[in-house]
Amino acid sequence: MSQVLHTPPPAPDPVPASAAPPDDAAALAARYGLTVSGARPSLPAYVRQLWARRHFITAFATAKLTAQYSQAKLGQVWQVATPLLNAAVYYFIFGELMGTSRGVPDYIPFLVTGVFVWTFTQSSIMAGTRAISGSLGLVRALHFPRAALPVSYALQQLQQLLFSMAALFVILLCVGVPVSVSWLLVVPALALQFVFNAGVAMIMARMGARTPDIAQLMPFVLRTWMYVSGVMWSIDKVLTAHKDMPHIVLVALECNPAAVYIDLMRFALIDTFHASQLPHHVWALAVGWALLAGVGGFIYFWKAEETYGRG
Repeated sequence: MSQVLHTPPPAPDPVPASAAPPDDAAALAARYGLTVSGARPSLPAYVRQLWARRHFITAFATAKLTAQYSQAKLGQVWQVATPLLNAAVYYFIFGELMGTSRGVPDYIPFLVTGVFVWTFTQSSIMAGTRAISGSLGLVRALHFPRAALPVSYALQQLQQLLFSMAALFVILLCVGVPVSVSWLLVVPALALQFVFNAGVAMIMARMGARTPDIAQLMPFVLRTWMYVSGVMWSIDKVLTAHKDMPHIVLVALECNPAAVYIDLMRFALIDTFHASQLPHHVWALAVGWALLAGVGGFIYFWKAEETYGRG
């Protein structure tokens, strides 16, 4: 009887790790050096990780560009033919039928430059919108900074534009536009536009990852943006002829980032496109839009880094 009374009680079952209080679980993870899988790194660390993958970004962009027309018989010729055909269609509709070419010197290089530069922005944003949702297999299989995807797509479109620029230079020479030292301004103008495009692509990549239906809406948004960006018509000419427009409309047309980069390229390449046709403080606008979209888009994308590829 005494043995039964003095038998020590059985030891309690150990508390499973899943039932441990959050504080104890955090302490246990810290004790063994465990971290959250896919946790977002700090912003400086994220920048370093992205820079470390710069060769991957370049190789990925080049591979996507090469594969883009791999099934076509003409192959890479379409990289130049596609924007040229678009320019020809716009010239027939807007230049001839609607008469927007009247009063615009060197309308053909004016139009072709606008189409090429706009296509760079349009394609970068469209590709960025699908950068995450269209690459879920890659995102879920490998660990890398996800910003590499929208940046690589923007770089792919820059490479595409450089092919098109070769055709543009030929067109400029054929219509009698002389080679000028101002052509060197193409380099800073394209660099600023690339930063802007990559920033907007990152913004749209985060939005497209959460709501894939945005990719179906973007063509309509971009088409509307194209029509107000002076791709086929001269903003300066319209503003001069319609000074009674509301001031906010005038400011919006002049400060439109797509129009700013298009006008900078026209100023650099076409000798009949004068500085008086540019918006006031055009280089400040170009730098401001690039910093706002590039830095803001990068931070906006980084804040959702741990959510990409989940769900």
